[in-house]
Amino acid sequence: MDLETGSRQNHLRKQSWRAVLTLAYQSLGVVYGDLSTSPLYVFKSTFAEDIKHSETNEEIFGALSFIFWTLTLVPLLKYVFIVLKADDNGEGGTFALYSLLCRHARVSSLPNCQLADEELSNYKKEIPNLALSSFGSRLKSTLEKHGVLQKFLLVLALVGACMVIGDGVLTPALSVFSAVSGVELAMAKEHHKYVEVPVACIILIALFALQHYGTHRVGFLFAPIVVLWLLCISSIGLYNILHWNPQIYQALSPVHMYRFLKKTQTGGWKSLGGILLCITGSEAMFADLGHFSQLSIQIAFTSFVYPSLILAYMGQAAYLSQHHFIENDYKIGFYISVPENLRIPVLLIAILAAVVGSQAIITGTFSIIKQCSSLGCFPRVKIVHTSSKYHGQIYIPEINWILMLLCLAVTIGFRDTKRMGNASGLAVITVMLVTTCLMSLVIVLCWQQSVFLAIAFVVFFGTIEALYFSASLIKFLEGAWVPIALSLIFMLVMYVWHYGTLKKYEFDLQNKVSVDWLLSLGPTLGIVRVRGIGLVHTELVSGIPAIFSHFVTNLPAFHQVLIFLCVKSVPVPHVGPEERFLVGRIGPREYRVYRCIVRYGYRDVHKDDVEFEKDLVCSIAEFIRKQKDDSTLDARTDGEFGNNDEVMTVIGMPSTNVEGVHICSPSPDGLGLPEVEEIQASTANQVKKRVRFVVPESPKIDDGSRAELRDLMEAREAGVAYILGHSYVKAKQGSSMIKKLFINYGYEFLRRNSRPSTDSLMVPHASTLEVGMMYHV
Repeated sequence: MDLETGSRQNHLRKQSWRAVLTLAYQSLGVVYGDLSTSPLYVFKSTFAEDIKHSETNEEIFGALSFIFWTLTLVPLLKYVFIVLKADDNGEGGTFALYSLLCRHARVSSLPNCQLADEELSNYKKEIPNLALSSFGSRLKSTLEKHGVLQKFLLVLALVGACMVIGDGVLTPALSVFSAVSGVELAMAKEHHKYVEVPVACIILIALFALQHYGTHRVGFLFAPIVVLWLLCISSIGLYNILHWNPQIYQALSPVHMYRFLKKTQTGGWKSLGGILLCITGSEAMFADLGHFSQLSIQIAFTSFVYPSLILAYMGQAAYLSQHHFIENDYKIGFYISVPENLRIPVLLIAILAAVVGSQAIITGTFSIIKQCSSLGCFPRVKIVHTSSKYHGQIYIPEINWILMLLCLAVTIGFRDTKRMGNASGLAVITVMLVTTCLMSLVIVLCWQQSVFLAIAFVVFFGTIEALYFSASLIKFLEGAWVPIALSLIFMLVMYVWHYGTLKKYEFDLQNKVSVDWLLSLGPTLGIVRVRGIGLVHTELVSGIPAIFSHFVTNLPAFHQVLIFLCVKSVPVPHVGPEERFLVGRIGPREYRVYRCIVRYGYRDVHKDDVEFEKDLVCSIAEFIRKQKDDSTLDARTDGEFGNNDEVMTVIGMPSTNVEGVHICSPSPDGLGLPEVEEIQASTANQVKKRVRFVVPESPKIDDGSRAELRDLMEAREAGVAYILGHSYVKAKQGSSMIKKLFINYGYEFLRRNSRPSTDSLMVPHASTLEVGMMYHV
């Protein structure tokens, strides 16, 4: 499975129809695994207890009509033809919509945003030449002025993210348990549950235990399994239609929805919570957009998935319309409509399809948590890239085992599809409601369309989803409390972490040391300079962090080359390698003090290998080569927050900047390096590391830059020391009890149990110096 993101996918989107159709085929195994397994449990959940199957067939026809129009209006009309167009540089999902709104209304949850970030190529607005309507302008200014509205927008996005995480717990349990429930036809009702639950638990444990291997080894099987499953259920559906009730197509008329509600009344309204499950997994079409393309997803759904699902549901309804008296109500599910001699093969295919669908939602959960962490809304976790070739495949160990335990608890605790379906339905419809709300803002602010169009979108789709939401919410005590409880827990974790991180950054900002303080120390800085590079990690994008002044106050010595390093996320999905580094100089040239800001998008893979140090040094060297010997420019300070953009220079990574400075090991013949000069440290014969800078001859660099490069090379050969802040955060005196509870206990607990900010950079322990400091926020 090609789950690559970034430039390769952008390139694929521009290729031939053959490439588009290939992507459409591959999307079947990733995007539609969950949606395609919904026929396993929709009718069973619908007729669980609220309504009964009668000889008039009004309940069956009404349920089929609701399923048909729900599939047509929500996945087909809303997602395929409207929401998919609201991509963020090819990426989709709740955070893609939130990111679009952040950029168009200058609203962001990230505190260290800079004006330079708006110059990123992926930051550009899609329609720069059109003016907002009067309402759009007022809405934009209102969002920018009122912090409460910005927090509400963030909370709305986080609610959607939390419900996706809840779905990551519920969907594997529901899908696998429903697939395994086929054994109920082979044994008595009082016995089959003793088999279903253990088998489902074994499959779930195996599924989560194999996550750390990644899907790239078996991913090529996903699409064939889903294709086989869809062909299987559509063929059985077509057989049931022709054999039992060829007139079942008449039930697709919306009139049957009215008759259904008129006859069943309150019971029919409650049963909509089961019908809702027919669109489980629809959000994946938008969330997984970055792995494929808009056209490929549209082709796969309209030409294959949608017709197959409609035939499957019509076939089940046709069978049930001719079988009014079923001895055991629990047999009204999917397998009763399968011809008896095919039930065992279909059971095996269903289990495989359920595993594929569960795999997709688990991977999606990992992805959404990574995005939350990138935007400062979730504690830092260990992210393992299971494939060096496909960067879209990640694994988060802590989250994986938490999901597994919660999934097993749901399976063992509920032991039936009715309550699992109630829980899953509420999670699914909440995510869709959040998408509808955010889309209405995107229509006005990003697409710059009429406010009436946005209102029509919200009213039409919001009414449909609100109806299903109310039907799911009424089942609160019958399972729907689970996604609410999970969401509240994850929301509390996210809010406490975001609040603590924001307060910590505000403390850093208020207590940062000005560059004037650094300059006042004189040309020699009044401090001993030792050999090597000192790499000071900080969240600040301007000024000198208090942690550094705390360090030099207690230990008046630091390295001959000092680099203030800030690794930050920006509200775009991807930052190109040619725009990764933002480099500037702090103080005069002879101080050898630099600032380097490394920018990542919320879907980018952080550099997690030893090459990062090499790339960082090369970016500083390339900055030195590009700078002119202008003392006025060099002496400029970076000023207040955001004002250092004009003195920072965008530097590409060495892998993308072939004409820039590189670090090479000396070759005996010197071949392959035309039009370059070597800059080696003057003490190279005294050090073990025999490395050099290879600098292009054109344009020529001045003597000052050459000396600066030589000093940088000497420092590089002497070694790099990583100076990290180890902060303890406490609420300052006079704070409210709630703030003390959040900061002193909540945030501190999460901070102690989360990964350090430099974990993804593989900072060597032998070269690490931690500076402890108390933050009173």
